[in-house]
Amino acid sequence: MGDFTLLSKGRPKREQVEGKVVWITGASRGIGETLAEQFASLGAKLILSARNVIELERVKSKIIVKYPGSNIEILPLDLASGEEDLKGAVNQAESLFAGCGVDYMVHNAAFERPKRKAVEETVEGLQATLKVNVLGPIILTKLLAPFMIKRGGGNFVVMSSAAGKCPAPGQAIYSASKHALHGYFHTLRSELNPKGIKVTVVCPGPIETSKASEAGSSEKRHEKRVTAERCAELTTVAATHGLKEAWISYQPVLLVMYLLQYMPTVGFWLMDKVGGNRLKAAKRKGNTYSWNLLFGEKKRA
Repeated sequence: MGDFTLLSKGRPKREQVEGKVVWITGASRGIGETLAEQFASLGAKLILSARNVIELERVKSKIIVKYPGSNIEILPLDLASGEEDLKGAVNQAESLFAGCGVDYMVHNAAFERPKRKAVEETVEGLQATLKVNVLGPIILTKLLAPFMIKRGGGNFVVMSSAAGKCPAPGQAIYSASKHALHGYFHTLRSELNPKGIKVTVVCPGPIETSKASEAGSSEKRHEKRVTAERCAELTTVAATHGLKEAWISYQPVLLVMYLLQYMPTVGFWLMDKVGGNRLKAAKRKGNTYSWNLLFGEKKRA
């Protein structure tokens, strides 16, 4: 359920995060909530951000019960709020723990729209997705990076998606937003690596979460998904081992990612074959990650 390099690394390195400050966006549910638990289990100090303060308080209480003595602060945040508000959030995050700035910035928050054809996407949907998935993380990084550079090190962990590596029929805008993150953060790493800044881009495929979105809940019954707990564990492995990129998924998603990485002509041919069938599967709330997409829908009597 992970790429070869990721699975070869074993367990997370506790010494890399113990006592360090980890700031997680989108921490009120799903993978963000589970990531917070994973980092708390490794002894990290946590800053939890999302728009829903009540849910953040719930996550905080849950972690403290499970890991007594955990140091957790809540910092409400809306990634679409603009540069001034994000600047205030960064300044606050840098001062929440005395003598400690942010060591790990985990960009997890994301906006995912229901599956639909690329040409049917609205301008409003495009703007809403890019504000949260692209502009928010980039602005936050731009504001936080100078603090890390001044301290001589820092880590950005970017929760991307398999859709950031592959075409994703029915998810054109979401896929575009994740491709944009790859371009920005891989470039950022190459620029700031000499200054001690590390970047890990994580690409999960379909993930099983306890609070699946309404758009994905009907599909969840049909698709084999990696659990949020396993995804979070492998993410901490990637982050603490300093991997530049990590893939987390079951087949056939991993195979497609490998084909597109190393045999792009074959990979794109394959995606062109399944594209229309995936849209049909999404429309009927079926399995959008099945091998059967290669052969189309079965004729019904």
